[in-house]
Amino acid sequence: MLLVYTHNITPRLKYIFKHICTRILGLEVSFTTKIEEFIAYDSFKLSYTKQQLGNEFFIKSHDILFEQGLNDIDINVQKWGRTKCFFFSGDKSALPFDIFAAAFYLLSRYEEYLPHVKDQYGRFLATESIAFKHGFLHQPVVDIWAYKFKEILQVQFPECFFAKRHYSIKPLIDVPSAYHFKLKGIMRSFGGTVKDLFQFKFRSLYYRFMVIFGLKHDPYDTFKYIINKQKQSKSKFLFFFLIGEYSTYDKGINPNKKKFVSLIKHVADYCEVGLKTSFFAIDDVTILKKEKLKMEDIVNTKLNASRQSFSKLNLPESYRNLLELEILEDYTMGYVNHMGFRAGTCTPFLFYDLDYEIQTPLKIHSYHLMDYTLLKTNSLLDKKKVLDEIINEVKQVDGEFVPVFHNYTFSEIERWYGFKELFNIILESGNEY
Repeated sequence: MLLVYTHNITPRLKYIFKHICTRILGLEVSFTTKIEEFIAYDSFKLSYTKQQLGNEFFIKSHDILFEQGLNDIDINVQKWGRTKCFFFSGDKSALPFDIFAAAFYLLSRYEEYLPHVKDQYGRFLATESIAFKHGFLHQPVVDIWAYKFKEILQVQFPECFFAKRHYSIKPLIDVPSAYHFKLKGIMRSFGGTVKDLFQFKFRSLYYRFMVIFGLKHDPYDTFKYIINKQKQSKSKFLFFFLIGEYSTYDKGINPNKKKFVSLIKHVADYCEVGLKTSFFAIDDVTILKKEKLKMEDIVNTKLNASRQSFSKLNLPESYRNLLELEILEDYTMGYVNHMGFRAGTCTPFLFYDLDYEIQTPLKIHSYHLMDYTLLKTNSLLDKKKVLDEIINEVKQVDGEFVPVFHNYTFSEIERWYGFKELFNIILESGNEY
């Protein structure tokens, strides 16, 4: 047990110390404001405050963990070994940076509460983030900082025990539409036919009718392939099915169609199933509740996990809505157009509500790579290279790698050539442990 002395035990301080010490390093932690208790404690201990008490293990604290609400914070990012950090602590501190304050800034998504430019869908852009601007988006810096802290602690306290964790993968399969041509209904099929004709897409028109008449396999129907992969893998896949109503943004399959329902049930026999919330459910808890109940009715079990449509998050409202409906895992935190670590970590963490200043039970699994991002990389060889780089970053800190693939990514559609091989590389990286 690590004892931390501080002048003020705040919810922020308890939240971030428990994340770094316990969730990442496997070390239990407790807190005190009493100097006598701290001095009398004869095991591992450190002081986290402005001034060092004596010769103890000391980390100079930044003000952010003792504040409430949002403030204008001066951030100066500097190099630190192979990574970067901010909130410089000075020479007397055992660590040159206050990693707890810096980690809190990233995990709480402090910057997403501040004024920023959004894209056409209302999303926070990677280019607006401190990680992108200062060139550390590609690293799980919170985990790297935690391991640096561990090294220094072990020098000071050689007998200190840390629980060992192992690299793992959590493959996400996003299903915005289970089929390309099947189960679309007469009006949508007619509309698609007219569109193909006007755009001279005769190949698509040919495939559409061959699939509708059962003479060819629907290109998006890759579920048999994915389930076979699941049977060969020790990592549990997590599917997210869209069952919301048809709209400008969401063009899924009607959840009242029996064949679609039986598909979801079939997948749930082998993999975990979560809800891909529709675009309008992101801001409307009534629609979200309706979709949650529908999914629970289909899979006949309590819904644990969700993923927001278009990876859109409105903090803190999006997460509060999930908490209200007792959905306790979310997989939305990530960037569609940039690979990397939006919250600076590859360790699942609890959502901290900056408005209410409380740690919530909602567990955030940030994703680190979406298949669309790899499309920007030209050759298959280059795709493998960038994939290996991000996997290695996660492996170095024994973290959880979370990639997002879509059902159509495994199709024979030309743009997705080689993606089955890339998915295999990810699965094999988990089999090494």
